[in-house]
Amino acid sequence: MKKIAVACLFVLLATTVATLARTQNSANAGPFTGRWVVRADNGDGTFRETVFALEQRGSTLTGRVINPTNEQPIVDGTVIGDNATFAVVTGRPPNERRAEYRATRQEISLAITVTRPSQNPQSLTASRGSATAGDLPARLEPPALHRVPDNGLARTPPMGWNSWNHFRGRVDAATVRAIADAMVSSGMKAAGYTYVNIDDTWEAGRNASGRILTNRKFPDMKALADDVHSKGLKLGIYSSPGHLTCAGYEGSYGHEEQDARTYAAWGIDYLKYDWCGAGRIYKDDEMQAVYQKMGDALRASGRDIVYSLCQYGRNNVWTWGPQVGGNLWRTTGDIGDSWDSMTRIGFGQDALAPHAGPGHWNDPDMLEIGNGGMTNTEYRTHMSLWALLAAPLLAGNDLRSMSPETIAILTNREIIAVDQDPLGRQGHRIRADGVIEVWDKPLQSGAHAVGLFNRGQSPARITVRWSELGLHQGAHAVRDLWTGRDLGRLDAGYATDVDAHGVALVRIER
Repeated sequence: MKKIAVACLFVLLATTVATLARTQNSANAGPFTGRWVVRADNGDGTFRETVFALEQRGSTLTGRVINPTNEQPIVDGTVIGDNATFAVVTGRPPNERRAEYRATRQEISLAITVTRPSQNPQSLTASRGSATAGDLPARLEPPALHRVPDNGLARTPPMGWNSWNHFRGRVDAATVRAIADAMVSSGMKAAGYTYVNIDDTWEAGRNASGRILTNRKFPDMKALADDVHSKGLKLGIYSSPGHLTCAGYEGSYGHEEQDARTYAAWGIDYLKYDWCGAGRIYKDDEMQAVYQKMGDALRASGRDIVYSLCQYGRNNVWTWGPQVGGNLWRTTGDIGDSWDSMTRIGFGQDALAPHAGPGHWNDPDMLEIGNGGMTNTEYRTHMSLWALLAAPLLAGNDLRSMSPETIAILTNREIIAVDQDPLGRQGHRIRADGVIEVWDKPLQSGAHAVGLFNRGQSPARITVRWSELGLHQGAHAVRDLWTGRDLGRLDAGYATDVDAHGVALVRIER
């Protein structure tokens, strides 16, 4: 979640009018000085706070805007009478985003409006914050580096489902049970999908002994895991090495071993561990040691738990992911349900191929197939590219209401076999001619899976020659994996017409 810290800020505040309680004011400071806190009800018994730490000197306003996972300095802050304007800038070039605010001073509160970007107004209830609202917990020094032993899991890329892309904070235990049922009834389980993964927003806080608690959306995580297991599936969960998760819920900071033991006791089989709030405590060059802490904790938990690192490709994670016990690691920011997002991420993975292999996979993020933002042609391209990349196949749609076309794309056994090939080689680009790309994935049998991609706006004829694949000249058997048709033994190469934004994925025998 990737990007998520920024996204959560705008979800909470965009074009909102919020009454914020002023927590302090000194004789030497202007009337805007203080910590102004808005507390938003998440609807599940938990709350999310955003803090405006403001300092006024004359007509100048400085300070910070702090949400659960990041803090940004105020820029261009100006006060005129009872009104102030200021801005924060999030993201990194060339993806910077500027949020602009207008604040009006009232007797004991402020009315704040986000004037840019503009969205529908949303009212928030005020609460009075303390002088330390939004501050970080005491820093825990990262451990010395060592290698975490391989857990022996995920010898092929994990397959399953994750709640975030479609449900985000709306996920609950009833939905997870229904998704598990749909995974079985739709044929996805039979096709190899195994993990039913709960993303952020399940956490409530901790009890007096520090044990992590679930919120009212998930009243009994152990019973939920037992139910999922009874269907022949596995249950995944989510946390962060920070004190807060991307959505502002309880993270695992300082409780790594305790949380790993709790996950094991519940029967959890997969952990997605999202950097988010840790970025306010640690630097990127400390990331390896921080992830190592949970890797050690999972190994000591007594249960086999797949370890998924989610840190958006920062700090060259593919070079050290296996050393912290990682089975997969995110290589990019969050995917969106659009052609531009999917292709930018998918076609940008070529250089990472040497770092993938059995037990350790590059993760270009979850599948968007079936969420409605792309055509079925584009979703076939999505599935084909992820299969060639030996990427984890984690569906991100609502499995309860899939069209026959979506089911057919997600459960195509021959495409899945490319992804799950036991050789574990990630495919690579062998040619790019403008909008035309040809990718090759060697398979354990000696065959090759070859994707002929048309990224353009009109149909195109695409050819691959046997010499480009390192195959000897002569006849080679070719099979179209989307139509399931044998195309015969062809000399020299293969050519076909490919629709705009489409793909031809073929298997070529040696």
